[in-house]
Amino acid sequence: MNLTYNASHNQFREEIRDWLSAHVPARPLPSFDLAEGFAAHREWEKTLAAGNWGMVTWPEAYGGRGCDLIQWLIFEEEYYRAGAPLRVNQNGIFLLGPTLMEYGSEAQKARFLTAMAAGEEMWAQGWSEPNAGSDMAAIRCRADRDGDDFVINGQKIWSTRAVFADWVFGLFRTDPDSERHHGLSKILVPLNADGITVRPIPQLNGLPGFAEIFFDDVRVSADNVLGGVGQGWQIAMATAGFERGLMLRSPARFQQAAKRLVELYRSRRADVLDLSIEDAVVRCYMDAEAYALSTYQTASKLIAGGEIGPEASCNKIFWSEMDLKIHETAMNLLGSAAEIVPGSDAELKELGQWLDGFLFAQSGPIYAGANEVQRNIIAERMLGMPRR
Repeated sequence: MNLTYNASHNQFREEIRDWLSAHVPARPLPSFDLAEGFAAHREWEKTLAAGNWGMVTWPEAYGGRGCDLIQWLIFEEEYYRAGAPLRVNQNGIFLLGPTLMEYGSEAQKARFLTAMAAGEEMWAQGWSEPNAGSDMAAIRCRADRDGDDFVINGQKIWSTRAVFADWVFGLFRTDPDSERHHGLSKILVPLNADGITVRPIPQLNGLPGFAEIFFDDVRVSADNVLGGVGQGWQIAMATAGFERGLMLRSPARFQQAAKRLVELYRSRRADVLDLSIEDAVVRCYMDAEAYALSTYQTASKLIAGGEIGPEASCNKIFWSEMDLKIHETAMNLLGSAAEIVPGSDAELKELGQWLDGFLFAQSGPIYAGANEVQRNIIAERMLGMPRR
């Protein structure tokens, strides 16, 4: 693949590089899984929006710049190169936002997109339930029509960012007699509504990155149904495509991690006794670059009018398992030092960053659809193999 940039691309890169150089916080923000860190990241989202960088691919009318996907990839490269804070509103801007663009009414777009891009409203994802995780068609949380409202009862679990978020987008069963993929609707629910209880769930690192959400006669306007009533499965699959495909995990995230891994190896090369670690470092770097090139190819295809189909499952498997391999290799390089709790000096912060990344990477093969399920999708929809 011959990857070249035109003058406009280079000018755009310089613009974002200069802006980030002037605005990225000098010190890393606290984790957004803490109240203090969430508030700090919310302010960063507002700073991005003030510079018109909230979501560069969105139309200008909704707080974007109208950039194409190649420009978005350039933006992400510069964003991660600058060490800018992670996007706390990723559920909104990367998942719900594109879905709203495709399926939302004009009133919904006007109501939600600008506030989302401006960092004024933070979103959680509410799909999984205690008995409906990877098998999302088993959802039982009900939303019963009552006049101009839906009344929601049930439970969601593993809801990312729900502890501090303002809204949740969820999949609910609006036809009580339906089964499996039928009779589901995607509804946007304010988390401060009467009848909602949010209970934090600690992650491996002990921080509340997830939550259970309990709905007890929660009334939500029927205007908050995204797309048609009963069309939730189709719309959710579009959101899942964004989650597994381009937007949620840009290649720049892994390219920067792979570069840090190379630097870590160089700093510890003299102490490395297992020669296979060098091979693993090289493979991680090559995989990160290959994923970037593949994503540029996909972006070019979309710009030309193509679509992302079940191959999004290939993307999801690749980036999640690559992330695991990068951090497993770092742990092998660090040895016992990998277990040091992060401290105040630069070296301990770096060690802590690898440990946090390693713990988070464990979830990659599970969220956005378990990799076992993604392999079934590839087998059936791409390779035409029979279901068993």
